Amino acid sequence: MENNQIELSFLSIFTLISFFIFFILSKYSYKIKNGILLDQDFIKPQAFHKSAIARSGGLAGIISLNIFFIIYYLIFSRILIEFLFLCNLMFLVGFLDDLKTRISPSKRLALMIIFLFALIFCIPIKILNIDIPFINILLQNTIFSSLFVLLCFLFIINGANLIDGFNGLLSINLIIINSVLVYINLNNGNTEFSVFIIGQIIILLSFLLFNFPHAKIFLGDSGAYLFGFLVAKNVILTNNLNPGYSSFFFCILLFYLFFEVFFSFFRKILQKKSPIHPDNKHLHMLLFKKISFAFGKDKGNYVNSIIINLVYVLLILPALIFAKDPVISRYWFFSLIIIYLLIYLRLYRLTRN
Repeated sequence: MENNQIELSFLSIFTLISFFIFFILSKYSYKIKNGILLDQDFIKPQAFHKSAIARSGGLAGIISLNIFFIIYYLIFSRILIEFLFLCNLMFLVGFLDDLKTRISPSKRLALMIIFLFALIFCIPIKILNIDIPFINILLQNTIFSSLFVLLCFLFIINGANLIDGFNGLLSINLIIINSVLVYINLNNGNTEFSVFIIGQIIILLSFLLFNFPHAKIFLGDSGAYLFGFLVAKNVILTNNLNPGYSSFFFCILLFYLFFEVFFSFFRKILQKKSPIHPDNKHLHMLLFKKISFAFGKDKGNYVNSIIINLVYVLLILPALIFAKDPVISRYWFFSLIIIYLLIYLRLYRLTRN
């Protein structure tokens, strides 16, 4: 009981600290010389703002995360040096672009792969079970296991970056995913790891206060990469720590981030376009085109995020009921692929007319 009170006290203090950091950066990023921390690109495919917005959410996030690691050490007497270092490296990959240092998508991808390989071999991190027998056998091979984990991280990190185009869309989705992970871990006695995830939820909620419904700050590439990386690691470790849950259930939690990258990749290949260059044909953009007719572009921005995350919650609710059943979870995961395709194709046809 005493330990729980100490944890709650530290988390309460951290909540105030995180809020203050986002408040300061959302207010004073505009005053930095040359507008280096401002998003003033109004013509890119995923630009839906009309005035300069601070693109320092990732910076506030990494500052908050570093402070949280200090608090985490004070609670549990553990300091995760390697992981902290890699979090900062992942942030840096996106932050270079946020600072308007023009790095091509291919170079950013190469840097990300290098840092992720460092994560896999330094910590190390593995996926212990995937509920597919022949893949489980292949996961015993170090090379296959490393490449499989690398692909999982790449899909989720880039999925986070892809959907980070509307106020609250990514942050609300990550808060939902992390909240489910906290529930699972707390119920199975993984208190230390739960506190680690709660810290991330606090940071995302602090950001959301200044991003939703009307944005004063954006996550930027740095924030999307950082929190995409964190949620991927959270899901992999939760899968490993809770073998009673189907691994397909955790795939379901990530289905929106995963499908956005997967379908975007193959859609661009079929259209003979580069799969790593941005466009405006993602599901959330097609939905926005329809919503903006009814609500206008300003209101449609955050209404879009509410609708997508509401549908997301409705689609994962059945999975929560059968989270420990690998057969039902597997069928529901593949059903979501069909549902996603049907919704996407319907929106695509509607927006073409």
